[in-house]
Amino acid sequence: MPAMTRRALIVALTALLLTGCGVPVDDAPRRVSGRPGPHNSPVAGDADSMAGRANESLCFVRDDRLGTVVRRVDYLPDVDTHLRHLLAGPGNTERDAGYTSALTGTASVAGARLSGGVAEVEVGGAGDETGRSDQILAFGQIVCTLTSRADVHGVTFRRDGQPLDVPRADGSLSRLPLTAIDYAPLIGRR
Repeated sequence: MPAMTRRALIVALTALLLTGCGVPVDDAPRRVSGRPGPHNSPVAGDADSMAGRANESLCFVRDDRLGTVVRRVDYLPDVDTHLRHLLAGPGNTERDAGYTSALTGTASVAGARLSGGVAEVEVGGAGDETGRSDQILAFGQIVCTLTSRADVHGVTFRRDGQPLDVPRADGSLSRLPLTAIDYAPLIGRR
């Protein structure tokens, strides 16, 4: 292809690309709303999340099984606050529906932070040596609650900054990141 024709072709293609791709231009900025459904849930720190409503899933115990309740909140809180909501226990309506918490009297939870998609939960005091039969349910509540979030892919537990072995549904201990699958046999059916 001659240099002149190639140059003309490049200029024509450049002009075509610069004229746009058919997206209309507005006179003023406009708010873009996401599509409805679970893929549009706000995450902590989202500036626009205050304007919408979000689902906060919390895992409690009913009939010796793990069960999830969903609370409507203005925005999904950060991981530590979400955990604090779980630790506060079921509300009146949830208690009336038969939900309780195995967290009272088991591991003392100091807080949580998110690191690379893994929620690291710091526990103090009682932990792996309590001997309580509901200890598996307690750890399951935390894991199932935090992994219900789109930004959490697993949960680990630490005591004094050191990894802590915690029980899974089958009674085996693990210090690897846990997910709801590790507690699947304990999750109640609706």
